[in-house]
Amino acid sequence: PIKPTDILPPERGHEVAKELGIPYYETSIVAQFGVKDVFDNAIRAALISRRHLQFWKSHLKKVQRPLLQAPFLPPRPPRPIVGIPDPPPTNGEGPDSLFCQPLCADVLFLLQGGSNRVFAHKVYLATSCSKFYDLFTLDLGGLIFGVLGEEQDNKENTESGEEDEQSRRGAKEQAGRTKSLDIDKDGAEGGVRGLNRPQLLQQGSLRTSQSDNALPSRAQYSLGAMGTGRALSGWGRGFLSVCLEHVDDPMTRRPRLMTVVAMDALIQEEPFKAVLQYLYTGSLDESQGDLMQVATIAELLEVFDLRMMVANVLNRESFMNQEITKAFHVRRANRIKECLSKGTFADVVFRLDDGCLPAHKPLLISSCDWMAAMFRGSFKESYIEEVSIPNTSTACMRGVLEFLYCGLLTPCPGLEPMELIVLANRLCLPRLVALTEQHAVDELMQLAVKGVDIDGQVLAYLELAQ
Repeated sequence: PIKPTDILPPERGHEVAKELGIPYYETSIVAQFGVKDVFDNAIRAALISRRHLQFWKSHLKKVQRPLLQAPFLPPRPPRPIVGIPDPPPTNGEGPDSLFCQPLCADVLFLLQGGSNRVFAHKVYLATSCSKFYDLFTLDLGGLIFGVLGEEQDNKENTESGEEDEQSRRGAKEQAGRTKSLDIDKDGAEGGVRGLNRPQLLQQGSLRTSQSDNALPSRAQYSLGAMGTGRALSGWGRGFLSVCLEHVDDPMTRRPRLMTVVAMDALIQEEPFKAVLQYLYTGSLDESQGDLMQVATIAELLEVFDLRMMVANVLNRESFMNQEITKAFHVRRANRIKECLSKGTFADVVFRLDDGCLPAHKPLLISSCDWMAAMFRGSFKESYIEEVSIPNTSTACMRGVLEFLYCGLLTPCPGLEPMELIVLANRLCLPRLVALTEQHAVDELMQLAVKGVDIDGQVLAYLELAQ
């Protein structure tokens, strides 16, 4: 007995049709599948049975036998829509917050004779300012300095050779090419030049000009306990010396090897911090008290975009700064990607299954809560230089780092989407998971358009997903 609720398999229908010696068809009233086939082939079967009785009628000789029903082919499902979530808000660990609370800082600026200390991060400064990039890539191992007098300084400058002479010549050329703000001239013309001149500008020591005379070197600055460093008297205005030295980390209180840069004593702390904050965030704090000093220090450091932003603010054209900020972020993203590929300014190395990959803690902390928890807490990864991540390939980790640095997924030849999804789940990166899913779907669709059989790949994805 067959109940109305029973679901009969096609095999049962085939068995009944075989017993009766008649064709078997399936129909669907909802989808209208097979309805026309049933009527057409029923007519054929009736005409053929009549042909046996009325074989002399010629028009019955051409009647076709009932045909086999073509299998049901369901319609192609619509392409899956992968929803890409918005980037999650960082829990107070953005670039601006890192500047205020210098976690994993690797640069120390000494201002006003060393009485003021400002910590920063190389990778943020170097990728935003060419002057700092040149500073942090200087070779500090070749020259050893101590407490020098003028006589000994001149002697060592003579013995430094062609390399030091070329660097000085390049610095002079840079100083010659640098344009001046000319703030001290024509003070009664109005606009920017008509403002009250700050104390820093009245002293005149930091005004960038066409002169090639460098600031005098200060003998009282020691160039570090490690004995590796160099004087910057002929390198650029406002800089005195740079060296490598073990300094207590301001957050963890652990000794850490940092680049210590001594600045001229006339550079004030607040305007200098405003310039550094721009290099971190790409935006200018218009509530800064003395914007003219900010513009002067920006010109010394060759941050001409910031100087232009200050001019726009003073001319009441702040709306023009939005385009400058956009260009700033595009330019820095390209430089950050270059630092990732070359390993420049890296302060941590990830040991993976098939090799090692250098990375930068400040960039990881500001873009991933998982990395921030690992590097800022009491875990040993916060102070060691090599972190092991098992069951992860180099190509997969590089995809994660490029996403954390630039916010985009850049597929490479050796990247496996499923492996990247697994790692992104481990690192709590739902946006990267969605981007990888979208990349996998696009890849399968392109192969399907080319006529490649993708059933095996689809089944492999489904099996791993289960």
